[in-house]
Amino acid sequence: MEQLEPSAPAGYDGDTMIQARSANEWVVRLQDGDDVVAAIRGLDVASALLLMGIGMVRDAEIGYWDGSRYLTHVLEAPLELLSLQGNLATNPAGDRIVHAHVSLGRPDGSVLGGHLVRATANNTVELAIQPLLQVHLRRKQEENGLVGLYPELS
Repeated sequence: MEQLEPSAPAGYDGDTMIQARSANEWVVRLQDGDDVVAAIRGLDVASALLLMGIGMVRDAEIGYWDGSRYLTHVLEAPLELLSLQGNLATNPAGDRIVHAHVSLGRPDGSVLGGHLVRATANNTVELAIQPLLQVHLRRKQEENGLVGLYPELS
């Protein structure tokens, strides 16, 4: 297993991340102030499953798809990142697309959730990622406004 600490992947503008990876497993720790979506997008892999994420975030924006567009909410205060799942794919132009959903916990124990638009790591965010070596995830614009997932064998 390759150990890298700390390092910044190509295209990632944050400070640093701590990571360890093998061909099939990748564990990443983002540090305070890191842009969560930019860090995932900047990983050196074209397609991956975002298996889990925990920690704490601030300045989060989450969305709800109402059938024609995302309704978004900005949550500035720090919130517990209770869960994060999703995937990393590419669009026809080759850009990396992060599609992730989150559950965020408030201090009173209530939970908010939705599509992750953006968030900043508050103290720490821990991610487990599975790179896809034989399946490529592609995203294509659909008539309903969504950018649909089209998996294919590499």
